[in-house]
Amino acid sequence: MADHEHGKMDTSAQEAAFDGFITWSIRVSVVSIAVLIFLAIFNS
Repeated sequence: MADHEHGKMDTSAQEAAFDGFITWSIRVSVVSIAVLIFLAIFNS
């Protein structure tokens, strides 16, 4: 543990996972809103 320097960790994998999570969250939100609008318009 003594050889670790603060701020030197490679976080590219975590950043890629977070970017993927945000992308899919936005897509799911958009689809959910579109479905709700569709249901509201056609009174289903």
